[in-house]
Amino acid sequence: MVRTTTTPKRKRSARDTPKPRPVKPRTNEPRVSASDVLLIPVPGTPGKGKGPGGEKWRIEVGGGRAGEVYINVIDEPPLGCHASLQIYLNIKSQGRGIGRIGYAKACQSSAHETIYAHMRRSNVASRRAAEAAGFTDCTPPGFKQLILRWRRATVPPAA
Repeated sequence: MVRTTTTPKRKRSARDTPKPRPVKPRTNEPRVSASDVLLIPVPGTPGKGKGPGGEKWRIEVGGGRAGEVYINVIDEPPLGCHASLQIYLNIKSQGRGIGRIGYAKACQSSAHETIYAHMRRSNVASRRAAEAAGFTDCTPPGFKQLILRWRRATVPPAA
C-alpha cells in the first residue's frame, strides 16, 4: 500500500509586503544627544555622494565611526531629477537615535533645498528616523516604495 501525504497549501498573505518585525534596540547603549553626533564631510565615491550635487559625510559618535550619510542627484521616476539621501549605520550604532540626528544634520548641512529619501515600506526604523528629522510622506498613489520629502524651512523677510 502506497501512502501519500499532502501538505496544506499556504494561504496567500493579504499584505503587499511582509509584516515588519518589531523594532528593538540592537544594543544596551544609551541614546545619544544631538551634540554627541558629528558629521564629518568626506570625499564622495561613485554612487555615494560623488558627482554633480553629491555630498557625503562620515557619522561619528564619541570619536568612533557610527556610519555614513550621502546625497546623490538622481533622475528616476516618479520624481525625475532630485536629491536623494541615503544613510547607513553600523549595527552597534542602531537603536540609539543616531539615525534621526544624522538625517537632520545632513539635510541642514546640504546645499539642497528639497531632499528625498527612498526606502522599503517595511523599513519602519528608517521611516521613523526620517520623520523625526522633518521628512513627510509624498509617495504617489500606487507606488510600492516609500518616498519621503524634506524641505528647508524658509524664513519670511522682516517687515
